[in-house]
Amino acid sequence: LLNDERGPVIETLIARTHRQVETTQSMIRIVGLSATLPNPGDVARFLGVNDAGLFVFDQSFRPIPLTQIFVGVTETNAMKRQLLMAEIAYNKCAAALRTGKQAMVFVHSRKDTVKTARQLAELATNSTDGGV
Repeated sequence: LLNDERGPVIETLIARTHRQVETTQSMIRIVGLSATLPNPGDVARFLGVNDAGLFVFDQSFRPIPLTQIFVGVTETNAMKRQLLMAEIAYNKCAAALRTGKQAMVFVHSRKDTVKTARQLAELATNSTDGGV
């Protein structure tokens, strides 16, 4: 919930839900899903979920294994760094697609998803190889 614009909204909804459970004595099931949640234990504790009620699915549950690639970028200028990361992501994805594979790019937030998608589309449009 930290470092996210939606955190306070989610916290308010959870607090209201807990309050409703207390006042009505009716049980409510809360289901939370996230593709990239780095701290599921912390969130579970916040929600009041015990260890038996927390389910975390790692790569072993995937029908097709993922290949993860981590690339370090040392650019200090934020705008240049963002563009460089988009270019690297585009090149890695294009290389995978050319060999008949699929590619997925993970970013930190919904806002970054839109921004990165636009950058990748622009890179594909301006690509000398006709884009992928």
